[in-house]
Amino acid sequence: MSDSGIRVFDGHNDTLLDLHVEERGGGRSFFERSESGHVDLPRAREGNLGGGFFAVFVPNDGYEYERTETDEGYETDLPPAVGHERAKSFTYDALARLHRIAAESDGAVRVVGEYDDLEATMADADALAAIPHLEGAAAVAPDLSNLDFLYAAGVRSIGLVWSRPNEFGHGVRFEYPGTPDTGPGLTDAGRDLVAACNDRGVLVDLAHTTAATFRDAAERTTDPLVVSHGAARGVCPLSRNLTDEQLDAVADSGGVVGITFAASQIRPDGAGDPDAPISTLVDHVEYVADRAGVEHVALGSDFDGATVIDSVGDVTGLPDVIAELRRRGFGEDEVRSIAQGNWLRVIRETWT
Repeated sequence: MSDSGIRVFDGHNDTLLDLHVEERGGGRSFFERSESGHVDLPRAREGNLGGGFFAVFVPNDGYEYERTETDEGYETDLPPAVGHERAKSFTYDALARLHRIAAESDGAVRVVGEYDDLEATMADADALAAIPHLEGAAAVAPDLSNLDFLYAAGVRSIGLVWSRPNEFGHGVRFEYPGTPDTGPGLTDAGRDLVAACNDRGVLVDLAHTTAATFRDAAERTTDPLVVSHGAARGVCPLSRNLTDEQLDAVADSGGVVGITFAASQIRPDGAGDPDAPISTLVDHVEYVADRAGVEHVALGSDFDGATVIDSVGDVTGLPDVIAELRRRGFGEDEVRSIAQGNWLRVIRETWT
């Protein structure tokens, strides 16, 4: 294990889901080192994780994916929408769990919603900054009547969609090879949600969006474009990955793309086999840096939400990612920007 010396800000994890749903996490504690899952406090400290977006994702109840193998790869169906009332109940419970974790941590885990607090927590080697994020906006009332409540609960980042439709827009289905141009864009309620997030200083996350939803949101928002966890379609032609035109739009807005560690999203062959070197991940970092600029690429692991490549393994593998960035030729200032600085810049600009 290499010592990166740099605390990492991670654009996306699903650790709350792992802790909240018994059949996923097995009842593991965030405060004890576990052999299951990807993130807990002891391993976060070992991996130099300083903070990140802690996603609330509402799973489809009892739904099983239909995946069809094709000559070149595969395609999947699009899961149905999750009802607002169920999404709201699940989300409120998950947010309450995150606040309980922070309350029981004796200051080691801090739910942060102000930039100065985030910066201070990132500078404290014993603390972890947790920013609540909604992965898909189904828990937001279509008339936005509970958006201020969610803000008061700490939510500072909202993904408009997951890979399914909701009241606000449409998510992209999983296909390899595929294109993000797989469905409609934002609804009128979705356009209103983007504007309301802009007004409150809430990041609008474009992960999982169709090309039309991405385009509509980019035209509506006044903030930098953010993709919390994604990758480059120029390296892996998965439908969820970003086209060159989308990368250009992120750069033009001053935004950022967090590169995921998910095997099926970063391997050029689209396979879910986690047997892949860290260079596979850094290929995407390098591609986005070359296309959009190094100031527009960061990390968005998808820990506890995806099959992470074995060469990273879990959060303790972050220093090895940093070491590979250095080996690839990124300078120290560039490495720091990718590891934390680019996320912090965009958060500061959006929140303040």
